[in-house]
Amino acid sequence: MSNIEQIEQYLAGTLSKEEADLFETKIKQDPQLAIEVSSHKLLMESFTLYGKRTGLKQKLNQFHEEMETESFANRSRFAKYSIQVFWKKHLPTMVVAASVAVITVMGTLFTVDYLHSLENRQISYYKELKRELNSIKNTQKNIVSATSSNTSDYKPVTYSATGFLISSNGYIVTNRHVIAGADSVYVESKVNELCRYKAKEVYIDKFSDLAVLKITDPDFPISMKIPYGFKTRESDLGEPVYTLAFPREDMVYGDGTISSKTGFEGDTAAYQISIPVNPGNSGAPLLDDRGNLVGIISGKHTDAEGAAFAIKAKYLLEVIDSIPRDSLPEPIILPAKNSIKELKRPEQIKYLQNLVFNVKVYQHK
Repeated sequence: MSNIEQIEQYLAGTLSKEEADLFETKIKQDPQLAIEVSSHKLLMESFTLYGKRTGLKQKLNQFHEEMETESFANRSRFAKYSIQVFWKKHLPTMVVAASVAVITVMGTLFTVDYLHSLENRQISYYKELKRELNSIKNTQKNIVSATSSNTSDYKPVTYSATGFLISSNGYIVTNRHVIAGADSVYVESKVNELCRYKAKEVYIDKFSDLAVLKITDPDFPISMKIPYGFKTRESDLGEPVYTLAFPREDMVYGDGTISSKTGFEGDTAAYQISIPVNPGNSGAPLLDDRGNLVGIISGKHTDAEGAAFAIKAKYLLEVIDSIPRDSLPEPIILPAKNSIKELKRPEQIKYLQNLVFNVKVYQHK
């Protein structure tokens, strides 16, 4: 069933109690759906009022036709009386209809203006962390010289962010907004030496803002081991977490804590964290002290200092489970166990830094 059908049945009260409760839960969890329900409700109310006004107009037309059919003599004799009776009988209805029309128009204009302003406020408060590279002094010549690939394949870098390996055969996760509109995508690792690989999009989930990429470069070492685990239960408030990302050309470490169990505007699919993030942190892994993946950095609050957001790891697993297997060139092989959980953080980072990539997006001029 489509969203529109569900919304209409919900507003009409034709859903069962179980279906209605489930749909109300979806509304609370999805701000965009809540806006759609509110807008649709307003639209349906406007249609209802329009129907009432149309019915009144039809009645008025009928009155006019009845008056026209009367003889001229009768109309002359009783014109004054008929008009008095007509206004006495229908004036309250016309006043109510006119009031409803004015209120409806004003209400519609106010609601539309409010929804637009709400959307603009949300956009202004939530910032996607794509690092623009146009102003950075990395020329096309320097970028191309770091790889032996055909230089004709390269286009000017538009922006970059972060991604990390989830499967030893070259599957990488980043944010959907990072690769949106990309003509080509390359991922770079810079631990010991610069390694650069071409990647392609294999799956996108716009609701969770996650994207799965596959490294297609034959030079990629498929023997890379994935040492971390996935944390599917909720993290506690104040729990220490850390991240590795590319807010600049070199990898940067950042740490902090879970500051809220919900993300932007109460999003239950994300955490709020106290780690300072910058453009380029999008798509970075968020890990706990035992080397478990807690989430994926997705953005920050522009109106609250040090408030960033991370999509919860369990939703990444749900996205991976939802990918049609026949659409994948190879199966996604998730890590079987966490082999770094007993290590201290600096030792964990030594294993993890090889799995974190600088995702560079290229677009045509």
